[in-house]
Amino acid sequence: MIPEAMRRALDLARDAPEHTSPNPTVGAVIVAPDGSTIAEGVTKPPPGPHAEALALTAAAGRARGATMYVTLEPCNHLGRTPPCAQAIIDAGVAEVHYAVADPDPSGAGGHAALEGAGIRVVAGEGEGEARRINEAFFKHRSTGLPFVLGKFAASLDGRIGAASGDSRWVSGPETRAWAHNLRTRIDAILVGSGTVIIDDPELTARPGDKLAERQPLRVVVDSRGRIAPMARVLAGPAKTLVASTDAATPTWRSVIEAQGAEVLVLPSRDDRVDLKALLEELGRRDILTLLVEGGGVILGGFFDAGLVDKVHAVLAPMIIGAAEAPAAVAGRGAYRMVEALRLAEVSVERLGDDILVTGYPDYRKGNG
Repeated sequence: MIPEAMRRALDLARDAPEHTSPNPTVGAVIVAPDGSTIAEGVTKPPPGPHAEALALTAAAGRARGATMYVTLEPCNHLGRTPPCAQAIIDAGVAEVHYAVADPDPSGAGGHAALEGAGIRVVAGEGEGEARRINEAFFKHRSTGLPFVLGKFAASLDGRIGAASGDSRWVSGPETRAWAHNLRTRIDAILVGSGTVIIDDPELTARPGDKLAERQPLRVVVDSRGRIAPMARVLAGPAKTLVASTDAATPTWRSVIEAQGAEVLVLPSRDDRVDLKALLEELGRRDILTLLVEGGGVILGGFFDAGLVDKVHAVLAPMIIGAAEAPAAVAGRGAYRMVEALRLAEVSVERLGDDILVTGYPDYRKGNG
């Protein structure tokens, strides 16, 4: 059973108002010996303080003899901020409960430091939920790769546009508002060159129809150098990375770079950008969460390579019907139904008239 104070700490982390990447999002609660809450804290974006430090500051000297509940093992290293373990020791906290151990070797060691100072430490309460809240952080620290969200909005018959290619709009206004809020919680957003050519998107985060202060990195996969220099994704307040191969001409690369974008030449696989190599490069740049928005060819490539970690599929109550209309996911796909990729831990919710299906791909063969 998860203690009430740990439940509160998990809720604080889950509902954190700001995106804290590349740091994990952590919640902390300090409880007095009589069970009353003294103070709370939620990690701030870098270089801001961690949840534990904020809670201790809010406690204003009342933490001595108290118990702290925190969703991640307190760090024990000097980085952008002082070590939280030492701050807890200095404050005289008597007991610390944390949900999950820090997977980052540079930040781990808080448990041992706290016990070495005579503080009672309890680990593992709410571990599963704590891992889910920071699923991108845990994947990046264990693999060096970003956590990949595959997202698409399709008609009931699986189309993302009409036969002409027109795709505005498949989803309704509530879904588009949800999508712009999602963009504020990620590090990078990716589309293929076809989407840029057909839709000419900005790929910016505009929650409430206002440009967000923090914008995700825009990534365009363009293996052959097809997008035009006047594409809107190359302009505006956000940075843009164009992933290409040596099949694109040096002249095209120079023209795109003249617009302020970075062109990254990567190895090719099957005459296209090697997506795993792209993820490795993004991981080196501290991109923890990558939102892949399509189109169908690029999403199919990510699914075929087993690189999608989580799916957000929006189904709109419409039938498009044309055989030549673009599909939500292309690629090699499944030859037999038993090979079809299924989702686990599925949740379903309404977004206006649309339906949002969220789940985690199960890449084990024969899971159908």
